[in-house]
Amino acid sequence: MELAHSLLLNEEALAQITEAKRPVFIFEWLRFLDKVLVAANKTDVKEKQKKLVEQLTGLISSSPGPPTRKLLAKNLAALYSIGDTFTVFQTLDKCNDIIKSKDDTAAYLPTKLAAVACVGAFYEKMGRMLGSSFPETVNNLLKSLKSAESQGRSEILMSLQKVLNGLGGAAASCHRDIYKNARSLLTDRSMAVRCAVAKCLLELQNEAVFMWTAELENVATLCFKALENSNYGVRVAVSKLLGTVMATALMPKQATVMRQNVKRATLEEVLELMATGFLRGGSGFLKSGGEMLKVGGSVNREVRVGVTQAYVVFVTTLGGQWLERNFATFLSHVLDLVSHPRATQTHVEAVYSRRCVSFILRATVGSLLGEKAQIAAAKEICQAIGKQMKAVEAVVNDANSENKSGAADVAASQHVMVCALQELGSLVQSLNATASPLIQEPSIGLLETVTSVLLHPSMAARLAAAWCLRCVAVALPFQLTPFLDRCAERLNNLKTSPEAVSGYSFAMAALLGGVHQCPLGIPHAKGKMVVSIAEDLLRTAAQNSRLSLQRTQAGWLLLGALMTLGPSVVRYHLPKMLLLWRNVFPRSLKELEAEKARGDSFTWQVTLEGRAGALCAMRSFVAHCPELLTEDVIRKLMTPIECAMTMMSHIPSVIKAHGAHLKASAAMVRLRLYDILCCILQLQPNSASGSGALEHDPSSIYLRIPAGEAVPGPLPLGVSVIDASVALFGVVFPHVSYKHRLQMLDHFAECVKQAKGVRQQAVQLNIFTAVLSALKGLAENKSTLGPEEVRKSALTLVMGALDNPNPILRCAAGEALGRMAQVVGEASFIARMAQYSFDKLKSARDVVSRTGHSLALGCLHRYVGGIGSGQHLKTSVSILLALAQDGTSPEVQTWSLHSLALIVDSSGPMYRGYVEPTLSLVLTLLLTVPPSHTEVHQCLGRCLGAIITTVGPELQGNGATISTIRSSCLVGCAITQDHSDSLVQAAAISCLQQLHMFAPRHVNLSSLVPSLCVHLCSSHLLLRRAAVACLRQLAQREASEVCEYAMSLAKNAGDKESSAINMNPFAPGAGSRRDAHSRHQGVNITETGLEGVLFGMLDRETDRKLCSDIHDTLGHMLSSLAVENLSHWLMLCKDVLAASSDMSTAAPLGGGKDEELEKKDEMDDDTMFTTLGEEDKSKPSVAPRWATRVFAADCLCRVIMLCENANKAHFDLALARSARLKNPKNDFLVLHLSDLIRMAFMAATDHSNQLRMAGLQALEDIIKKFASVPEPEFPGHVILEQYQEIVYLCHAWIGSGVVSDLNDLRRVHNLLVSSLDKVQTGKGSSSQLYRESATTMEKLAVLKAWAEVYVVAMKIKKEAETKPKRVLKSAEEDEDDFGTMDELPPDSLITLVQPELPALSRLWLAALKDYALLTLPAEFATQLPPDGGAFYTPETIDTARLHYRNSWAPILHAVALWLNSTGFNVSESTEETAAAMPNSQKRATSIMLNQTPGTPPTTKSLPEINKDRMHLILGVSIQFLCSPRPEEPVEHVTSCLQALHTLLDSPCARIHIAEDQLLGVELLSVLHRLLLTWDPPSVQLLVTGVVQQIVRAAQDYLQEKRNTLNEDDNDEKENPLALGEGGESGGLVPGKSLVFAAMELLMFILVRHMPHLSSKVSDSPSHVAAKSHLSEESARLVAATVNILSDLPSLCSPAGCMTILPTILFLITRVLKETAVKSADNQVPPPVTAALQGIKTIVTLPTVKTDETQKQWTGLIRSTLFPGAGIQIQEKWIFFSILTAIALFLWSASTEIIGVQSLQNGCMNRFRSALNSSDPWVQAKCYQLLLSVFQHTNRALSTPYIHSLAPIMVEKLKAVERSRPNNNLELLAVQEGIKVLETLVALGEEQNRVQLLALLVPTLISYLLNENAFASASAASKDLHEFALQNLMHIGPLYPHAFKTVMGAAPELKTRLETAVRASQASKAKAAARQPPPTVHSTPTIKLKTSFF
Repeated sequence: MELAHSLLLNEEALAQITEAKRPVFIFEWLRFLDKVLVAANKTDVKEKQKKLVEQLTGLISSSPGPPTRKLLAKNLAALYSIGDTFTVFQTLDKCNDIIKSKDDTAAYLPTKLAAVACVGAFYEKMGRMLGSSFPETVNNLLKSLKSAESQGRSEILMSLQKVLNGLGGAAASCHRDIYKNARSLLTDRSMAVRCAVAKCLLELQNEAVFMWTAELENVATLCFKALENSNYGVRVAVSKLLGTVMATALMPKQATVMRQNVKRATLEEVLELMATGFLRGGSGFLKSGGEMLKVGGSVNREVRVGVTQAYVVFVTTLGGQWLERNFATFLSHVLDLVSHPRATQTHVEAVYSRRCVSFILRATVGSLLGEKAQIAAAKEICQAIGKQMKAVEAVVNDANSENKSGAADVAASQHVMVCALQELGSLVQSLNATASPLIQEPSIGLLETVTSVLLHPSMAARLAAAWCLRCVAVALPFQLTPFLDRCAERLNNLKTSPEAVSGYSFAMAALLGGVHQCPLGIPHAKGKMVVSIAEDLLRTAAQNSRLSLQRTQAGWLLLGALMTLGPSVVRYHLPKMLLLWRNVFPRSLKELEAEKARGDSFTWQVTLEGRAGALCAMRSFVAHCPELLTEDVIRKLMTPIECAMTMMSHIPSVIKAHGAHLKASAAMVRLRLYDILCCILQLQPNSASGSGALEHDPSSIYLRIPAGEAVPGPLPLGVSVIDASVALFGVVFPHVSYKHRLQMLDHFAECVKQAKGVRQQAVQLNIFTAVLSALKGLAENKSTLGPEEVRKSALTLVMGALDNPNPILRCAAGEALGRMAQVVGEASFIARMAQYSFDKLKSARDVVSRTGHSLALGCLHRYVGGIGSGQHLKTSVSILLALAQDGTSPEVQTWSLHSLALIVDSSGPMYRGYVEPTLSLVLTLLLTVPPSHTEVHQCLGRCLGAIITTVGPELQGNGATISTIRSSCLVGCAITQDHSDSLVQAAAISCLQQLHMFAPRHVNLSSLVPSLCVHLCSSHLLLRRAAVACLRQLAQREASEVCEYAMSLAKNAGDKESSAINMNPFAPGAGSRRDAHSRHQGVNITETGLEGVLFGMLDRETDRKLCSDIHDTLGHMLSSLAVENLSHWLMLCKDVLAASSDMSTAAPLGGGKDEELEKKDEMDDDTMFTTLGEEDKSKPSVAPRWATRVFAADCLCRVIMLCENANKAHFDLALARSARLKNPKNDFLVLHLSDLIRMAFMAATDHSNQLRMAGLQALEDIIKKFASVPEPEFPGHVILEQYQEIVYLCHAWIGSGVVSDLNDLRRVHNLLVSSLDKVQTGKGSSSQLYRESATTMEKLAVLKAWAEVYVVAMKIKKEAETKPKRVLKSAEEDEDDFGTMDELPPDSLITLVQPELPALSRLWLAALKDYALLTLPAEFATQLPPDGGAFYTPETIDTARLHYRNSWAPILHAVALWLNSTGFNVSESTEETAAAMPNSQKRATSIMLNQTPGTPPTTKSLPEINKDRMHLILGVSIQFLCSPRPEEPVEHVTSCLQALHTLLDSPCARIHIAEDQLLGVELLSVLHRLLLTWDPPSVQLLVTGVVQQIVRAAQDYLQEKRNTLNEDDNDEKENPLALGEGGESGGLVPGKSLVFAAMELLMFILVRHMPHLSSKVSDSPSHVAAKSHLSEESARLVAATVNILSDLPSLCSPAGCMTILPTILFLITRVLKETAVKSADNQVPPPVTAALQGIKTIVTLPTVKTDETQKQWTGLIRSTLFPGAGIQIQEKWIFFSILTAIALFLWSASTEIIGVQSLQNGCMNRFRSALNSSDPWVQAKCYQLLLSVFQHTNRALSTPYIHSLAPIMVEKLKAVERSRPNNNLELLAVQEGIKVLETLVALGEEQNRVQLLALLVPTLISYLLNENAFASASAASKDLHEFALQNLMHIGPLYPHAFKTVMGAAPELKTRLETAVRASQASKAKAAARQPPPTVHSTPTIKLKTSFF
C-alpha cells in the first residue's frame, strides 16, 4: 500500500501484485493523488502532467468500480484546473466517444460510466472554460440516457446535474431539453434513478425560470407521482425538490427575476398546490368530478409523508422570519388539511394525517422560531382553537336543526383540535418557565381556551386538551395545584354532563400524571380529594344511565392516575382501594354464573368498562408502588384477577347474547388483564410505542411517556391486545409444564395450517412473535425448552418458516432458531441445526431459502456464542463468503453479509484467522457493488466495524500483516465515507471511531474532523448523532487538535466565497451557485469555531442522546482548553447568555433597516423579500433557547472551577497583573471579573426558573472564590466591592464579608426578614401550591440562611473584639477619603440579626428537635409525634428527612453560639411563645415542648430546660459524628465540631458535661472514630479543640470539688488531692475513664502525624528512622495534642498520675526530640514550645507531692531527664530543646531528683558541650539558660553548676578579644555571656566581689577599640565596643569600691577606658546636633523568646 503513495502511478509495483489486489492499489493511489494535487507545487504538476493524464485516462477504460470512477473523475478535473488546460478538449472528446459507443455489454458498462463521471467532473470544476463544447456534450448525454439501463441513467443524470452546476445561467439553451428528458424518469422503477432526477431538477430550477412559473403545476404533479411507492431516499430527494420549487415560486431569487419579467405565484396558490398532494396524492387535479370518483380510495401513505416533508422544506427555505410574518395563514392552512374529509376517511388514516400535520408544525415552529416568536405562535394557536370551539358549540347548541353537515364539522374539528393542542402543549413544554407570559396575560386566555375543549363532544379532543394542560403544568409547576382545584370544582358543578365528567377527569388524571415531573409535587391533601371524587363518581354511576359509562370510566381513571403519585401517598388509601377492587368482581363462581343470566347489553357494557378500569388502576398500582406489594397485598389482588380470568372465558357467550358492540369493551378488559399479569410477573410496566393516538387508551394520559416520544401514542386496541398477549405469553411460558408447552406448540402449527392467504401471514407473524418472546423468557430464566417432542414441535414450526416468502417471517424464524439453540444448549442439537442449513445452502438456488438459511447460521453463532459454535465457524464463514459474492442478487449478498457480521461479532478472537479473506472480500465488494444497492453497502459497513472490533488493540502493531489489515480497514472506511447514503456514512463514522480507539495514531484527524463538521448540518438525525458521538470520543483525548482542524474548515470555506454558508439543515438550493464546489456545503464555522456550532446545535436538536453527547463534547473541550483560552470561552458563554437580556426574535434585520421596514407598504415586494433572504443567511436562525443558556451558565461555573485548580493568579489581581506584564498573552479569570458578574447576573434575572437557579449558583461561586481577593489600588478593600450593586445574593454575600455599606446590608436583611415572617405563619396556611415537603424545604432554607448569617456575624464580632481598636479620625479630615465607608462597624451585622434572635432561636431549636426525631432508627417510629413536627407533616417524612439533612449543621452551630452568648439564662416562657404564634403553630410548639395538646403546660425550671437543650445538641452531634456518611460535605462536620466547641465555652455546658463523666467519654470515643475516617487537618484541629474543652471542663469541675472539700472538711481525713481519676489504686477503666479515652485519641493523632512514635511502626522492618519535617498544620496539631496531654495528670488522683505519667512524659520527650528541627528564621516550632510548657506543667504539679507517691514521682522525673542528659546530638536545635528541658527540670524540681550524681554530671556535660559549640546561636541560648540555673534560689542546686561551668565561660569570653564578632549572632552570644558574668558578680558575697570583678572588667576593657581601629572596624565590632563601654559605665557606680581596686591594679586598663570614654563623648557631641539624646541604658537587642518562668 505504501508504494501507492506517489504522484505518478507506480506501474512496476502494480505489475507485481496479484490481480485481485490491483483495484485496491489503484484506489489507494487515487486517494493519495486527491490529497496531494491540492497541496503540490504547480510546476511539479505541470512537469508530470502529460504522463499523469495518460495514466488517468488509461484507467477510464480499465472498467473501474463506482468509488474508483468517482475519484478518477475528481482527480482528472483537479489536474486540469491546477495544471495546463491544453489537452482538456482531447480528453473530453475521448470521453464523448466512449459514451457514444454502441457496445452495450455488461463488461463495457463500467468504462462508459467512468467516462460519464469524468464529463460531469470537468464541467463542475471548469464550467464556462469549456463553454463552447457544452451543447454537444449535453445532447450526447441525453441521447444515451434514452437507451441506458438504470445504473447508466443515474450516472448520466448526476453528470447533467454537475454540468448545470458548473455552467449556471450559461446553459440556458439546454434547460428545456434536459427538463423534458428528465421529468419522465421521476417515476422510474429504480429508486436510485428517481433520486438522481430529483437532484438534477433541483439544480435545474436554480436557473430554469419556467420550472416554477409555467410548469409549476406539472412539476408538483410529477413529484406527487414520484412519491408513490417510494423509499426513504426518494422521499427526501423529491420533497426537497418540491419544497424548494414552491418556495422559489413564491419568492424568486433576485438575479433571475431581473433577467426575465416573471409572474409570481401567490401564497394561496402555492399552498393549494401542496394541499392537493396531501389530500389527493398523485391522481392529479380534479379535472372533472367523474374522473375523481373513478379513482376513489385513500391517498398512498408514502405520498402523504413526502408532501409533509416538502412542507417542512418549503418553510425552512423561506426562513424563520417569513414563518413569523405568515404564521396565521400557514397555521390555518395546515389545520385545514386535517379537517378535510379526504384526509380522514378512516380512523387510522385520520390518525396518520394528524401525525403528519403535527410533524409539520413541530419541525417548523419548534426549530425555526425564537422564544419570543414561539410565544406569538402559541397565541395564534390559542385563537385558532377558540375559533373552532365556538363553531362546535354553535352546532351542539343547535341540536334541533337536524344539521348533517354540522355533525360532520364537529367530527372534523376533533382532528384540528388534536393537532393544535398537541403543538400548543409541545411549545409550552419546550419554552418551560419562559412561557409564563402566556398564562399571565388575560388577553390570551390560554387556560380558558384549553379548558373549554374539555367539553368537546369528541373524546380525542378532550384527551388532547387534558394533555395540553399537563404540558402547561409541567412547564409552570406553580399552576399545577390551582389547575387541579379548578378541575375538581368544575367536575363537581357539572356532574350531570357526560362530556364534563369525562373531560375534567381526563384533565385531572393528566395533571396527576405530570406530578412526577415537578420536583416540588402537590399538597398531600390533594390525594384525599381525588379519592373522594373518584369514590363519589363510582358510587353515583348507577343512578343515571345517561352518565353511567362516563362516571365509571372517570372514577377508575382518576384512581389509576392517583397511583402514579407513588407509595407515600397511596399507602394511606390502600385499604380502600383493595376493598373497591374486591367489590367490582363477583365473589364466587356461583355469582359469576348468576351474572351471565341477567342484565341487558348496556349493563354489560358498563360492567365491562368498570372491570377494565379497575384492572387498569391495579396495573398502575403495581407499576408505580412496587414497595407496597407485600405478600398479603398480592394475595388480595389475585382474588379479583383470578375472577377476571374466569370471566374472560364466559365473554364470548355474553357477546353472542347481547351483540357485537361489546367486543371493544371485552377487548379492553382482556388488554388490562394481560397488562396486570405481565406487570405482577415481571414487576415492570411495558409500554407500546408507535403511530398511535391518545384516544386508543385514555390511561396513557397519566402514564410516564416512553423515552424519545413527545406525546404518548398508544396503539389501536386490536394491536395492543395482541402485543400484550405476546408479552404475557413470553412471561408465562417458562412457568408452564412441558405437557402444556407441547400442546400449545402443536396448536400453533395447526393454526398456521388452517389459515389461508393474507390471514395466514398475520397469524404466523403473531405466533412467531409469541414463540420468540417465550424463548427469550426461557433464556432469561436459564431454563430449558423441554424433552425431545417439545423441541421437535418447535423445530417444525421454525424450519417451515425459514423459506417463507415474507422476509419478516424469515427473520423471525432465524432468530427463533438461534434462541432455541441457546435454550437447548446441547452441542449435538447445534451441530444438527448447522448441518441442516449447510446442506440447504449448498443445494438451494432460490433467493428465499438462501437468505433464510444464511441468516439462520448467523443467529446460531450469535446466540450460542463463539465457544459453543466454534467447530462450525470454518464452514459457516466459507459458505457465507461465497454467497456474498453472488453479484446477481443483492438480496442474497445483503443477508449473507449481515450474518457474517453477526458471526464476526459473536466469535471474537476466534475469528482472527478469517480476518484477511473477509476483509479482502469486503473491499472488493465496496469497490464493485453499485452504490444504489445501499443495503449491501450498509451490511459491508457493519462487517467492517465488526472486523475492526475483533482485531482490536492489535491494530496498533507494526507487523506486515497488521499494517495490511489496518490500511485495508482505512481504505474501507474511506469508501463508505464517500457513499451517498446516510446510513452507510454513519457506519463509516463508527468504524473510524473504533479505529481511533484502538490505533489513534493512524486515524488522520485533519480529514476526519472537517468531514464530521459537515455532517453536523446533515438533515439526517442518524448522521448527526454519529458525528457528534465521534467528536465526543475525539475531544476526550485530543480536544485542541479537533478545534484546530474544525477552524481550518472555516478558513477553506472563506476561500471559496462561502464563508457563512447557511447553517440550515436544508441548505436551500438558493445558496450561491459556487457553494457546490466546496464539499462542505451547509456548514457554518465562524470565528467561534466548532464550539460555537455545537452551542448552536443545542438550540435546534431535540434528540436526548444527541444533546447529551453535545454537552459531553463541549465539556471535554472546556476541560482541556478553557484555562488556556479564557477570553474565547467566556465570550462563547456570554454570547449565549446575552440572549437572556433581549429575548430577541429570529435575528433582527441589519442596521439601517428600521426606516425601510416602516416604508414597507410602498416598497417593491421583490426587493423587500430579497433583502430578507440575504440577511437571514448570515446570522444564526434563532436566539439561544433557555436550555442552552442554562448549559452555558453551568459552563461558566466549570470554567471557574478549572481555573481554581490551575493557578492561584486567577483569583489574585496583583499576581495576575504582574504575570500579564511578563507575557501579554497570559489571561486570568480575575481580569474578566466584571464579565463574569454580568453573565451570572443576566442569568440570575431571567424569566426561566432553571436559568435563574444556574445564574444564582454561578454568582455564589463567584462570590465564594473572589470574596477575599484584595483590590490592589485601595488597600483594605475587596475587589468585589466595585460590583456590589449588581450582587444582591443573600447569605453567600453577607457571609463572605464583602459588604462594606450598611444600606446594602439593609436591603438583603429585609429580604431575609420577610421570608422569616413567612416561616412563622405555620403549617396550615391555605394558599399551598406544592407538596408539604416543599414548604419544609423552603422554611429550613430560610432558617439555614439566617443561621449562616448569624454565625458570620458572631465571627466578625469576635474578630473585632480581639483586634486592637483603630483610632477613628475626625469626620472633617476624610470627607473625600475612602475612610468613611471603609469598614462596617463590627457589630452592625449582629445588630441586624439581634432583634430576630428570640424568634429565630425558638425556630432553630424546633428544627433541631425535628431533625433529632427524624434521625431515630426505624424501630422507634412509634415515638414520633402523630401529627408531624414543627416543619414537617407525617406524610412527607421521607422527603423531609433529606431537607433536614441539608440544613441542620449551620442551625446547630447557630444554636450553640446563641446558647453560649445568652441562651442558657433564657427560659422558654410558653406564654410568650404562644403569643407570637398562630394556632397551627401552637400545636407544633406544644409537641415541641413534649406536651400533649390540651394538658396545661407544665413549666420547666431553667436548669431542666437547659439540660434538655444540652441533651438535644449533644445527641444530634454525637449521632451525626458517629457515622457521617462519606458523601457528607466537610462543612457539616466542621460546623458540628465548631458548635460543640462553642457550646463548651459556656460554664453551664461545661458543668453539664463534667457532671456526667460517661457523656464526656462517649463524646471522646465518637471523636476518635471520626478521626479514623476523616483526614483533613482542619477537622483534626477542631477535634483537638473540642477535646481540650472537655478536659478543661473536667479540670474546672474537679478544682471546684477540691476547693469545696478544702473549705468544708479541714479536719476530715479525706485528702482533697486524692480526688480525681485513679482514686487510691491508680487504675483507669477503659470505657469509663475520661483520661483514658482522651489519651487514646491524642495518641492516635500523634502517631498519625509522627508515625515513628508508635513502637509497632518503629519495630517493623520497613520503618526507616528518618526525620520527618512536619507541615505547619501538623505542627499546630501536635502542639495542641501535647498541650492537652500535659493537662491530663491534673484530672487524676496521685495514684492515677503515676499510672499515666510514664506514657505522657515519654510522648512529650519524644515529641521534643523529634520536632526540635531548625527553622529558617530561628523561630521555635510550636510543638517544642508546647512540649517545654508541658514539662513545666507536669514538673510543677501540686497533686503529686504526697508521701506515698513521692518516691515513684522522683524516679519518674529522673528517668525522663536521664535520656536528655545522655544523648549525643549534633543538631543545634536539639541542643537548645534539651538544654531548655534540663533547665526547666532544674528550676522546677526538687533537690532529691536532680541531686543524683550521675544525673548531675550528665547535665553538666550537656551544658559544657553546648558552650563549646561552634554555633553562636547555641552558645547564646546556653548562656541564657545558665543564667536561669545560676539564679536558682536553691543554692545547693546551683553551686555545683557554677563551679563546673563558670571557668569555661570566662575562658570563652576572654578569647573574644582575639576573634571579634563578625555578625549580630556572634555579638549576641558574647552579650549573653557577659550578662551571666555580671549576674555572678551580683550573686557573689561582698568578700569575693573583687575577684569576680577582676574576671569581668578586664574582659570588657579588652573589647574596647582604640580610635584608629574603631574607624575601620565592622558594625558588629563597633557594637561590641559600645556594649562594653556601656556596661563598664554601669558597673563602676554599682560597685565603686571593688571597681577602683581592680582599675588600680592594672593602669593600662585605666588608660584604655579613659580614651574610649573621651572618644565616645566627642562623637556624641557631634551627633547631638543631629538627633535627640539617646536613652541611657541600651538593653540587649534580643530577649529570650520563650519565657517559661
